[in-house]
Amino acid sequence: MRLRSASWGLLAAALAIGTFTDTAAHPAPMFLGGYRVLSGDLHLHPFPLSASSLTPWDLMWDAQHDGVDVVAISGHNEVWSGRAARWISRHLGGPTVLAAEEIHGPRFHMIAAGIHSNISWRLSAAEAIEEIHRQGGVAIAAHPTGGAWRAYDSAAMRQLDGSEVLQPTAYNSAQSEWELRKFYGRKPMAAIGSSDWHGLGRPGLCRTWLFVHADNEREVLQAIRDRHTVVYDRGEYFGDPALVALARTEPRLTQSPRPPPWAVLSRTLGLVGLLGLLWTVTMPGPE
Repeated sequence: MRLRSASWGLLAAALAIGTFTDTAAHPAPMFLGGYRVLSGDLHLHPFPLSASSLTPWDLMWDAQHDGVDVVAISGHNEVWSGRAARWISRHLGGPTVLAAEEIHGPRFHMIAAGIHSNISWRLSAAEAIEEIHRQGGVAIAAHPTGGAWRAYDSAAMRQLDGSEVLQPTAYNSAQSEWELRKFYGRKPMAAIGSSDWHGLGRPGLCRTWLFVHADNEREVLQAIRDRHTVVYDRGEYFGDPALVALARTEPRLTQSPRPPPWAVLSRTLGLVGLLGLLWTVTMPGPE
């Protein structure tokens, strides 16, 4: 069948391009002002239950390969994929993994990081944050552009731990960029940069720099609660002023590169090929 053959061809091309043009990042550990500084991407979507192209464990390794120290694997309205990646990482020596969920409802989206059980999208934002805290996790407003502001009432804002002040939508729309920054300015909270990765581009495109005392899940969560984070965006820094002053002395904190063209091509071909194969499985019949 032509469609199936073409889909396999696209997957083969994606594999070849990705393999022969691949380079791994191996950054030296970073220390500033008595802190260990970790690079984090706290909003990554895995296959199959989110619209993405990598399994939770492949996504974990891919992020580490690109120099990301901490990842939150955050499936849409599910936490099992993050728990699976965390288990594998702990046993095979991968990056620090936070089991997470993107609470994905019609009124707001929220990253629940460091949790162990699924949290319903039917809850209000304030109720969701209460449940996240009950499980020992942290609550991060995911891409809180204007349409979500009403859901974050005063009760929710009092409890919210952090907000995405930078994510890819800021590169595509000046209005979205302004709205992300406006929401972040509503109260003192952790500055978060996340890629909202769905299969294209590169994990860590937008990063959170976490100032911790050790590279482990407990320290990462506490850094978010304590607002010990910094985000860099095209010449501007967001976060605790004292930590921003430290960050300005370290050029590596400005390095959150856009993916090279070959990486975009490889991922695009792979995603299109995968969708083609899924189509042949779910829509049987003559092509």
